[in-house]
Amino acid sequence: MSTKQHRQPPFRAEHIGSLRRPEFLLEKRREVEAGKLSEQELIPYEDKAIKEIVQTQLDLGFPAVTDGEFRRISFWGTFFNELDGMVEIQEPSIDMFRLYVPDIASFVDFKLNPGATVVCNGKIKHTGKSTYLPAFEFLKKTVKPEEVGNIKITMAAPNWYHLRYRTGNAFDKNVYSNDAEYFADLAKAYRDELKMLYDAGARNIQFDDPNLAYFCSEKMLAGWKEDKLNTVSSEDMLDSYIKLYNDCMSGAPADMHFGVHLCRGNFINAHHFSEGGYDRIASKLFTELNTVTYYLEYDTPRAGSFEPLKELPAHKNLILGVVSTKLHDVEDKEEIKKKIHDAADTMAQGKFESREAALKNLGISPQCGFSTHVEGYPLSHDEMKVKMNKIKEACNDLWPGEM
Repeated sequence: MSTKQHRQPPFRAEHIGSLRRPEFLLEKRREVEAGKLSEQELIPYEDKAIKEIVQTQLDLGFPAVTDGEFRRISFWGTFFNELDGMVEIQEPSIDMFRLYVPDIASFVDFKLNPGATVVCNGKIKHTGKSTYLPAFEFLKKTVKPEEVGNIKITMAAPNWYHLRYRTGNAFDKNVYSNDAEYFADLAKAYRDELKMLYDAGARNIQFDDPNLAYFCSEKMLAGWKEDKLNTVSSEDMLDSYIKLYNDCMSGAPADMHFGVHLCRGNFINAHHFSEGGYDRIASKLFTELNTVTYYLEYDTPRAGSFEPLKELPAHKNLILGVVSTKLHDVEDKEEIKKKIHDAADTMAQGKFESREAALKNLGISPQCGFSTHVEGYPLSHDEMKVKMNKIKEACNDLWPGEM
């Protein structure tokens, strides 16, 4: 892995990917669910909403534009569903899940079924038809040619349909005898997808991964230890996920930017899934995972202190999620700037020579997406814009004239 810093992307002002869907699009989605409109008939409304939200991002000063994830039902999309060897289960038994994994535990607490889920029932292979490419091709038409490389593609974490399952339920044992075999084919499918995206001009990839942050949760780690079906320790599982990520990114060209977003959940009605600082995973996360940018939740005390940032190598970037997508209150610009300076001062006690050196590797974002599922989130479209503008104002003060 190169030790050269990768910039632009990321940019000083970033967001995590999902944005508040306009009401007209939500209404049309409801018509689809009611059988009054087809998925094909929905596309023109999605196109209109995406063109508008791209312009909103550019007007607010966010170069790494996304389509707001407007074509998705939830942030992880349908990549797994569209691979050979994967099948969706509509009404899974609760017994197949690790009930102590924070998102599954939250479903249980709310007396909800985890809903449709995807498991492996055959050899995993990319079909040759890209999941993300159609959306990217449309986005390319909404920006200038020289800005295509800025477009951010948010991808499902490769471990998404693994951690949630009790040992033996992620894949058919007649297909794969162990995790390593399963992960190897899954990583190959990711590499195939990434090559297709790169060949089409994509240069900015963000993996969305609540699972990695779950390894900061004392409650989950205790549940893992008590689970007699587990054949590896939580530390070993984290190591396997880091290797899986690195295998997914292996061989990618040097000008393809990879980042990973960690948060503690952004469920409907602003519910979070887990708590715990990054201390437990910081060393492995920052030094062994071959991404160059980390988008970290830091909007509340549940994310812990800045102390783990001492582990960040001097060639890697950190986008601090210090603005909430869950709360209506608008953050104070000076308080945002103070948090960034505090983080930089902590980093200067680690791998960076000074606050000024650390600031060169920092940026600001919300702690999570504004609408990680279709609807059910507290902030309005206008409130979202106010928060994004506050991020940009803080960035203009901290890094005058920089993107």
